[in-house]
Amino acid sequence: MDNQAETNVQDQVNETVNTNQERVTAEKVNKLRNNEIFVFGSNLQGMHGGGAARIAFQRYGAIMGQGVGLQGKCYAIPTMQGDASTIKPYVDEFIDFAKQHPEMTFLVTKIGCGIAGFTPQEIAPLFKRAVKVQNIHLPQEFWDELK
Repeated sequence: MDNQAETNVQDQVNETVNTNQERVTAEKVNKLRNNEIFVFGSNLQGMHGGGAARIAFQRYGAIMGQGVGLQGKCYAIPTMQGDASTIKPYVDEFIDFAKQHPEMTFLVTKIGCGIAGFTPQEIAPLFKRAVKVQNIHLPQEFWDELK
């Protein structure tokens, strides 16, 4: 892709980010509506012992031993297996799943930015494809990085 094409794509992303500020996941998700799904960072073993994973297990039906995908009223994205590049395939899989399920609203937490030790600057770019997916909500810090 040449520089002009890259600039045009980034301009489209910025425009979409600026118009989708209502798609911000709350800092703390205390309750889910019927169609909402809590998206959290997990480990591949599905040991939901801390952070948002523990909340997913205690409140939203995360299954101990399942580290990836839809479970109960939540969706697990593994974040503990390596650097940020190892998370991308799981984020892509999640985005494809969300596109196939427009009847659901996905509330993405700051996956990877707690126990896994990543920053929003490292994780947010993985969600660039989610910018135009209307049923995916992202943390404000991710939106800020995607501008």
